[in-house]
Amino acid sequence: MILGIDVGGTHTDSVLMQNRKIIRKSKVLTDKNDILACVMRATQAVATPEDIKQLQRIVLSTTISTNAVAQNQLDPVGLIVMNGPGVSPKDLPLADQTHLIAGYMNHRGIEAEALEDDELEALKQQFRADKIENLAVIGKFSTRNPVHEQEVAAWFADQSSHVSLGHHQSGVLNFPRRIATTYLNSAIWRLHSRMVDQLASYLQELAVDVPLFILKADGGTIGIQQSRNYPVQTILSGPAATIMGVLPFVSSTQDSVSIDVGGTTTDIALFADGAPLLEPQGVEIEGHKTLIRGLLTHSMALGGDSHVQVVNGALQIGPERKGSAMAFDGPVPTPTDALITLGLAAIGDKAKALQAMESLATALKQTPQQVAQAIVDSMCASIAAKVTQMIAEVNSKPVYTIHELLEGKVLNPQQLIAVGGPAPYIAEQVGALLALPALVPQDSEVINASGAAMARTTVELNLLADTESQQLTFAEDGRKMQISARATVDDVVEAGKERLLEIAKAAGARDEDLEIEVADCQSFNVIHGYSTTGKNIRVRLQIKPGLIKQEQV
Repeated sequence: MILGIDVGGTHTDSVLMQNRKIIRKSKVLTDKNDILACVMRATQAVATPEDIKQLQRIVLSTTISTNAVAQNQLDPVGLIVMNGPGVSPKDLPLADQTHLIAGYMNHRGIEAEALEDDELEALKQQFRADKIENLAVIGKFSTRNPVHEQEVAAWFADQSSHVSLGHHQSGVLNFPRRIATTYLNSAIWRLHSRMVDQLASYLQELAVDVPLFILKADGGTIGIQQSRNYPVQTILSGPAATIMGVLPFVSSTQDSVSIDVGGTTTDIALFADGAPLLEPQGVEIEGHKTLIRGLLTHSMALGGDSHVQVVNGALQIGPERKGSAMAFDGPVPTPTDALITLGLAAIGDKAKALQAMESLATALKQTPQQVAQAIVDSMCASIAAKVTQMIAEVNSKPVYTIHELLEGKVLNPQQLIAVGGPAPYIAEQVGALLALPALVPQDSEVINASGAAMARTTVELNLLADTESQQLTFAEDGRKMQISARATVDDVVEAGKERLLEIAKAAGARDEDLEIEVADCQSFNVIHGYSTTGKNIRVRLQIKPGLIKQEQV
C-alpha cells in the first residue's frame, strides 16, 4: 500500500492506494500553523492501524516552500559570489544583496585566481555581527571545479547553520540562474528543515519504518531526509502533483490540456502526445529565474473560494480568498455559492448560498440566479482565455517535454482534463469555450494526492569530460575520475549511468523504476594553435520521470 498526501493552501488531501487504485480518500482543512497535525489527521482519515503496518511508502506534496517564496517569508542569506572577469556585478541577480569576493576558476576548472583569507575573515566578522547564519556560495564555473565553494563553506562552518553551494543545486552552466537557485535554497532551508523534523516525529507517532518522500517540481520524488539540503527542489511540488495525477488519463497519441481548479487558484498544464511540458531553462517564481527542473504550469488567482464582490457596478472575482463559501459558513460570496445556487453543485447549505447571491443581486439589480450564472460564465471564460494564452506562448518557442526537445512541434490540444473540487461543475462549459471534449477523472478532487503517491524518484546528473586533461567531472557532487585521452561520448555516458544509479538508489528509487535516458549530449574539439588536442564532452543523464510500476504485494 502507498499513502499519498497533498498539503494545499485550503485543504490537505490524502489517498490510500494499492496497485495504483484508490482504496480510500479524504479531504481535511489545512492548518498552516500546524502542518504535522494536518498530515496526521489526513493519514488517520484513510488508513487504519493495520493499513499503516502494510505501507510500502508515503509521499507528500506541499505548498510550504512555494508560499514562503511567494509571500517573501525568507530568511536573511549571506550571499557570497565569485564572479571573476566577464560579468558585470550589476547584471547579476540579487546584486544588492551580493558579497563579491576574490577567487576564480576558468571554464576548464583550473584556478585562475585564489581566494583571499583576509577578505573571508572580514566577511565572517560582518555576518557574525549581522547574525546571518544561512549562507549561499556560488562560483561561476564551480560545476567544473567546486574547490573554491567548498573552501569558503569550510571557512564559515563554525558559525553557520547551513551553507548552500552552487554546484550542488545544478550542474547546468547558467551562472545567474545558479545564483538565484542557491539563494532560494538557503533562504527557505530553515523552514523546510523544521518541516522535515516534524515529519520525522510523524513517522515516530505512526510507529512504522517506511520510506517517506516529498514531491519535487519535476514530478519526481526525493527522500525526506535528503530533501533537507535541497529544499528548493520542492518549490511548485503542488502543481507537479496535479500533473502526475492527471498523467494516467492523458492520451499518448494527441496533445492535451489540464486544469486544476482549487479553492484559491487554478493551475493549467499542457501535454504533448502524453508527455508533460517542461520549463526548458528552469522554473521562475516571484521574479527569481532558477535552475530548478520543473514541469511547465501557469497559475491564475481564481478558484472555487475566490471572493466575489461588486466593484464600480460590475462583478469582480478574486484574486483574494477570504475563506470558505458562504454555503459552508464562510464570510463572503464565492463561485462555489454560485454553482450551488444554480443547482450545478449539490453540496453545502443552498439557502446560505442563495443569500450570498442575493447580497450581490441587490447591488446589480438582478435576480440571484442571473448573478450566479454571470459568475460561473465569467469564471469559465477567464480560465478558457488563460488556456488559449498559454498555448499561444508555448507555440511561440521551442517545445520541451520531460523527455526531449520536440523540433518544430506545434501544440494543438484535442482533450481537456479537469480536476479539483469545482471541476465537475464547470468542465463542460470550459471545454465548450475551447472547443474541446472535457473529461473529469474519477476521484478528481484528490488527484494531487494520488499523483504524489504514484510519482517515481527522479535524479539528474551532469558530466563534463576533458580528454586533454583526462578528467571526468560529476558536476553536482564535484567528484572527479581519470579517463583515457581517447574517451568517447559512449564512455562518458556509461560512467555517468553507473554513478546515476548509485545516486538514485540512495535517494530511494526502486530497481523496477530505474529507466535512464540521455537528456543532452554535446562534444566539442579542444584546439591549441592549429591542432586538435582533445575533446570537451558534456552529458546530462536523468532517471526518466513518470509513474511507478505497480507495487509488489
